[in-house]
Amino acid sequence: MSVKVEASAGGVPHNTVMIIGALIALVSLYIGIAGNYLLGIDWFAVFGGIAVIGALVWGNSTIKKLCSYGIGTGVPSAGMLAFGAGTAAFIAASAIFCGFAFGIWLVPILTLVLALILGLIFGWIANSVENMKIPVMTRSIAELSAVGAIALAGFALLATGGVDLLSISSAGFIGLDVGSSFLGAGIIAVGFMLGALALQHPFNACLGPGEKQDRTNMLALECGFLSMIVMAVISFVFVSPIAGWISLIVAVLGWIITYAKYVKLSKRDAAAWLDATPFEDKEE
Repeated sequence: MSVKVEASAGGVPHNTVMIIGALIALVSLYIGIAGNYLLGIDWFAVFGGIAVIGALVWGNSTIKKLCSYGIGTGVPSAGMLAFGAGTAAFIAASAIFCGFAFGIWLVPILTLVLALILGLIFGWIANSVENMKIPVMTRSIAELSAVGAIALAGFALLATGGVDLLSISSAGFIGLDVGSSFLGAGIIAVGFMLGALALQHPFNACLGPGEKQDRTNMLALECGFLSMIVMAVISFVFVSPIAGWISLIVAVLGWIITYAKYVKLSKRDAAAWLDATPFEDKEE
């Protein structure tokens, strides 16, 4: 049995962060879906990025809870496993329901449910079959899988204006070309890496005796906006120029603000702050 070492003692409880993050993510996804499929306006694609950020805040808290049992070096493997399960859940949900009338409205919820089921299975295997025996392992892998699935759905909405993996580009592509979709064009692989790295980095960067919840969460927000910048640039191929610019401007402004606040919080928590300059290599 592993021994728990409390992280961010006295901060906002994990369940509260989980509920807030999940609500932000799901509500944002449905706002984006409503804008695209009901109003026919792809400007709402920006809410896909907000959904990603909500999911990452939830996932960051889950990572901290899991790593309280001393498996900090296991963050990358847990994150990649979770995003793999999330990818499978999102593809399955989109493939099953996007072909039916009003089925698109079921995609976010079904994605979440399928990801939780797959995560529970993988978490049980890791904890019971591989004998890791970490009390929160099964639940944490299930949560991280849900985070990965919702984040990918958010990236799909941000990049293409919808969560249908086989949707056609609105930038002028003609015909049912799978290459013009989030899945067929391989953008899902970019979303996988952006999301997985953004999920794993914040606590890895902030862990230790001086870890503070507000600083770690701010880094999670910064990573979310940074990943949003990349996907916003990609979105110009799939959505209207106005929608692409809205997403890009929001992402850049969000990144600048959160990065500045993260640096400020880092200075607050540091024992000392030295504005050092790089060493210059001088030839003999």
